[in-house]
Amino acid sequence: MVFAMSAPKAENLTWHAGEVEKDARAAAHGHRGAVLWFTGLSGSGKSTIGHRVERRLIERGAFAYVLDGDNVRHGLNSDLGFAPEDRVENIRRIGEVARLFADAGGLVLSAFISPYRHDRDRVRALMGPGEFIEVFVDTPLEICEARDPKGLYKKARAGEIANFTGLDAPYEAPTNPEVHLETERLSVDEAAASVVRYLEEHDILGES
Repeated sequence: MVFAMSAPKAENLTWHAGEVEKDARAAAHGHRGAVLWFTGLSGSGKSTIGHRVERRLIERGAFAYVLDGDNVRHGLNSDLGFAPEDRVENIRRIGEVARLFADAGGLVLSAFISPYRHDRDRVRALMGPGEFIEVFVDTPLEICEARDPKGLYKKARAGEIANFTGLDAPYEAPTNPEVHLETERLSVDEAAASVVRYLEEHDILGES
């Protein structure tokens, strides 16, 4: 298996393939590995829906795990801020982690704003056909700002936070996501059901 990865600084490196093929991992887990990439504005509901999907998958015996934007910034990406170049590196790193999860046969649910289309496409390029599932959590800015669960929009409006996506930093919405969740019209359970249904319809999940 060959992955499209950025060139490492170190030399004399070789990608080591294991003895377990994808089909064997899928048979062991009862489903194929994939990355469900939830993208949307802050407060759109990415993590909430992602965790609900994770729970539903776990309940049917799947190997699933949410990679949450804030959680990752507590550890792996604690050295990164929110400047454009830091955002790019943030997504590059999590894309590589998500790829490893999927190669292990897991269903990884990535809940990051990931505002730049190019960065999301770069993660897609790491994956095999059908393994990257872009989930657009489409929530209007005014609703996200009204929710403001972390008080971030209020701080950004007051000038306490710079480079805030949707206000003074851009968000490039997906043009052709695999799953489009218009959350004005959907409850959390309905949104989660739509995601699980996509996995079923595209033969990623086995029978429950």
